Amino acid sequence: MAPLLLTSSPIHSFPATPKLSFRSKPRPIIRAAAGLEVDSFTKKSGYLFQLSAFEAESLLDYSPSRIAAIYRRKPLILLRRLIQISTTFGKWFGIRYIDNLMERSDQMFKVRAAELRKILVELGPAYIKIAQAVSSRPDLIQPSYLDELSLLQDRITPFSTEVALDTIEKELGLQIDELFSEISPEPVAAASLGQVYQARLRRSGQVVAVKVQRPGVQAAISLDILILRFLAGVVKKAGKFNTDLQEMDYRKEADNGLKFRRLYGGIKDVFVPNINMEHTTRRVLVMEWVEGQKLSEVKDLYLVEVGVYCSFNQLLENGFYHADPHPGNLFRTYDGKLAYIDFGMMGEFKQEFREGFIEACLHLVNRDFDALSKDFVTLGLLPPTAEKEAVTKALTGVFQDAVAKGVQNISFGDLLGNLGTTMYKFKFQIPSYFSLVIRSLAVLEGIAISSDPNYKVLGSTYPWIAKKVLTDSSPQLKSSLQALLYKDGAFRIDRLESLLTESLRARTEKALVKIQREEANSRMVFKEILSFTLTEKGSFVREILIEEFAKGLDALGLATLDSLTSAATTRIPFTGSSVSFMSKEDMINLRTFHRLMFLLAGLESNKKSFEEVNGVGNPNNNQSAYLEESSLLSYQPALVSEILAMLSIIPELPPELQQQLLRLPADLARRLISRASARTIQRIFL
Repeated sequence: MAPLLLTSSPIHSFPATPKLSFRSKPRPIIRAAAGLEVDSFTKKSGYLFQLSAFEAESLLDYSPSRIAAIYRRKPLILLRRLIQISTTFGKWFGIRYIDNLMERSDQMFKVRAAELRKILVELGPAYIKIAQAVSSRPDLIQPSYLDELSLLQDRITPFSTEVALDTIEKELGLQIDELFSEISPEPVAAASLGQVYQARLRRSGQVVAVKVQRPGVQAAISLDILILRFLAGVVKKAGKFNTDLQEMDYRKEADNGLKFRRLYGGIKDVFVPNINMEHTTRRVLVMEWVEGQKLSEVKDLYLVEVGVYCSFNQLLENGFYHADPHPGNLFRTYDGKLAYIDFGMMGEFKQEFREGFIEACLHLVNRDFDALSKDFVTLGLLPPTAEKEAVTKALTGVFQDAVAKGVQNISFGDLLGNLGTTMYKFKFQIPSYFSLVIRSLAVLEGIAISSDPNYKVLGSTYPWIAKKVLTDSSPQLKSSLQALLYKDGAFRIDRLESLLTESLRARTEKALVKIQREEANSRMVFKEILSFTLTEKGSFVREILIEEFAKGLDALGLATLDSLTSAATTRIPFTGSSVSFMSKEDMINLRTFHRLMFLLAGLESNKKSFEEVNGVGNPNNNQSAYLEESSLLSYQPALVSEILAMLSIIPELPPELQQQLLRLPADLARRLISRASARTIQRIFL
C-alpha cells in the first residue's frame, strides 16, 4: 500500500513522496522551536498547566468532586481564571453594547465576530468545543454568527515542537531516535486538542501520523467545567462536558478508530486508516498515514455520494457514527477513495432515535406534517406537552414550499436554515446527539455543492431510507409503513410506487447504483420488484401486495358481473336498470389493481389522486368510473402483452425465489375465497 497522508484539521498538503527530517538529539525544552509562534492559548492561559503528575492522573475520569478538591488547594489559580474569563467576555460584551448604542452593530459585526473567535482560542479548548457545538445548534445562536464560529476548525496556532517531542518521549518511554527514523520538523496540522506530525517508524519503516495532545488542555478543561457547572443555564445549553474529557484520552479515540474501521472499512471506496495500538497512549496516538487532499478541495461528486451512503450506513444500520465530519476530516486519497480521519468525537444513535429519524424523513417527503410533529417529540426536539396543532402549523410553514419541489430537489441546508429560524423563534430544543447528526449531513451537502450547485443530500439519501423502511424487521417501522400506505382504510398506491422506485436506486449495500426511473426499462423494474417481494426482507410488502391484488381481483370480478348484467339488461325489454354489485370500496380497489398492474409492467398509468379515487373530486362520477374500470384490461392490449412478456423473467430468478413464487397463487386464491365468502354472508344476513 502506498504511503498515505493524514491530518486531523489540516493546514498543509504534503507531496506524494514527502521529505522528512530527523533530529537525533532533541534540545532541552526551554523555549518554542525557532521561528514558530507561541500559540495564544499557552500565552494567555499557560498558568493553568501547573498540575502535579498525581493531580493530572486524577483528572482522567470526569468527577466534579475530584476536580473541586484539586482547585480548593489552588484558590489563586481559580480566582485568576474567573477574572480572566469575566474580564475577557465582559470587555467584548461591553463593546457590543456600545456598538448598539451608537447604531453601528451591522458595520462592526465582522470585526466583533473575529474578536470573539480570538477570545475563544485564547481561553482554550473547552470554549472552542462549546463554540463548535453551538455552531451546529441553530436553536442556540443567531444564524449570522454561525459562519465565523465555523472558522475555529482550522485557525489554531500550533504549540512548540520541542514540547511535542518531549511529550512523545515521556508517553512512550523511548527516545525519538529509537521510535522513528524520520519525523517532520513542524506539525502538519493543529487543532484545539492536539497537533499531528509525519514520521516513519524505525522498526517497520511504515509512514505514520503522530498525534500529540496540546499541553495543559486537561487542566484547563477540567477547571472550566468546574466553573461552568455553576452556570446552570450555560451547562444545559452546552451539553455534556465529559465528552471533552473522553476526547482527550487518545486510547479512547484509538478504540473508536478500530471500531469504525471494523464496521465501515469494508464499504466500497471507503478507507479507514489503521491504528498502531503499540505506540498509542493517553496523550499520543500513532496511526496509518493517509495521503491525499481534503474532499472539499477536489470536485468529486462520486466520493461525496460515497460519504452520504457511508453516513447513512452509520446512522441507520449500526448507530455508531462519525460526529465530527468537518471538511478537514474527510479526504480523497490519491487512489480515489474517501478517507475518514480523527475519531475523537463519535456518536451513538440509539435504535428508537434511528427509527424516529427514518419516520421523520418519510413524513417530511410525504408532507404529513401532523405525523412529523409527533416525530419531533420522539426525537426529543419537542416536549410531549407541546401543542401539536401549533407545531404542525409551524412545520407546514417551514417545509411546505421546500417539499413541494419533490424529494430530489429538497436542500438539506435550506431545511436546516428554515428550521433553525423557527427553532430560535419558538425556543425549541435540539438534543446534542441530533445536532451532530444534522451537522454531519449538512457538511456533506456543503462539500457536494462546491462540485454541483444542484446537489441535494436528502434526494441522494432518500433511496436508502425507502429501502430501509421497506425491508426492516422493526415493528415500529412496519407500523409506520402501514400508516403511510393506508388512509381511512384505503390503499395509497402512489406512495408504495414512490418507495419501490426509490429503493431500486439503493438495491445494493456495498455499491452506489443510481437508477433513474426514466432510464429503467420495464423488464428490469418488474424483475427487481418481483425479486424483492419474494425475499424474506420483502415479506411485509409482499403481504400488502397480495392483499391488494386479492381486493382488486375481487373487484374486477364484480365489475365484470356488473358489465354482463348491464349488457343483458339492455337487450331484454322492460327489465329496467340493472343493480350494481359494486360498492364505493370496490371501485377504489379496482383502480388500485389497475395501478398495480401498470407498476409491475413498468408502464405509466393514468394516475388519479387519492381524492379522485374516493369520489371527492366529482361525487356524481362514481357510476361511470366503475364502468370505465371494468373494461380497463380489455382496452389495454399493450398492458396485457407487456405483463405476459414479463413472465419470461421467471426462469431467470434463483430457484428459491421461483419456489416462493409458486406459493403465491394458492395464497391469493385463499384470500379471494375468504373475501367472497364474507361478502356473501354479509349480504344474506345483513
